[in-house]
Amino acid sequence: MPKPEFKADQVGSLLRPTELLQARQAYKADMIGLEQLRSLEDEAIIDVLAMQKQVGIEVFSDGEMRRDAWMSALADAVEGFIDDHNILRWHNPDGSIVDEPSRSKIAASKLLQTQRLAAHESSFLKRHSPGPFKITMPSPVSISRSGYKDGVTSEAYATRELFLAELVEIVRSEMLALVSDGVSYLQLDEGFTDYISADWLDQLRRNGEDPDMRLAADIEAENACYDSVSKEDVTLAIHICRGNSRSRWGRSGGYDWLAEQVFSSLNVDRFLLEYDSDRAGAFDPLRFVPSGKTVVLGLITTKHGQLEKQDDILHRIDEATKYLPINQLALSPQCGFASVAEGNLLSDEDQRRKLELVVDTVRKVWG
Repeated sequence: MPKPEFKADQVGSLLRPTELLQARQAYKADMIGLEQLRSLEDEAIIDVLAMQKQVGIEVFSDGEMRRDAWMSALADAVEGFIDDHNILRWHNPDGSIVDEPSRSKIAASKLLQTQRLAAHESSFLKRHSPGPFKITMPSPVSISRSGYKDGVTSEAYATRELFLAELVEIVRSEMLALVSDGVSYLQLDEGFTDYISADWLDQLRRNGEDPDMRLAADIEAENACYDSVSKEDVTLAIHICRGNSRSRWGRSGGYDWLAEQVFSSLNVDRFLLEYDSDRAGAFDPLRFVPSGKTVVLGLITTKHGQLEKQDDILHRIDEATKYLPINQLALSPQCGFASVAEGNLLSDEDQRRKLELVVDTVRKVWG
């Protein structure tokens, strides 16, 4: 039986209601219990599932309502992380730049998994989703960078590679469990986002590393997760963007340097790629995507509420077909609407209109 094509896709996170944001802060302050927080999360998920059904999106998400940030599910389920953070540089919508701690926690001791990463998410979606749903998780490669700090993590894991190997086993185990739960769409996020930055590649070279060898090792690590499940049972995907937090961005660069290796060697069905601005580069790298794989064009921004013109989106899809056949393309927003719980700077109505634009454009292009 062929897998669903999901021409109208989405990355995963959706705007949280104010009540849920307040409840999460109250929970952190020990003012309410987990049961009360879970009840409010349930209500928020039911609401966003209904919204997605009304809009007509083809694959459902719980909006990552149960998470503080897109990557937090792993640290929440695994002991060994502490409240320490690497520093990230963000570019604000007004053009200013700010350095602040990442939302990803630092590992300070050997990791010990104490619970499933996403069982509470998948079980609720299995009962309540109106159709096929996806579960998103941070990729082991992404956490091996954001969660590693020399002098802290190195006390437990002498090298990033040893830390990555541990993370691969945790994520691989969760993917197997999710497939056993009946989940049919799994997406790992942000494993290769740094490779779009020329500055980061130069930094690797200055540190004595070969970027090509580093990329090959990271692809092998991600494939160890993807290859653990039967592709007949599940759609496998990866999302690559350039940072997304409160409408800010972190990196700039096209897919040119990583395209040939990642697109040809990563064992996924779908690449969800940011393509909403000039910072993402041109469509030329799509020529390296092999037959049988789909590129989900992230042409509709989640960074602001201004709605794109559909004619512009149709024109860009047409441009992409110069490098990849139309049957290997799909459409989505460029990233989540709330990669961190506070969400991007747009309204619920803006979010809805953007998802409606995805669906309406898909119907015009693919029928």
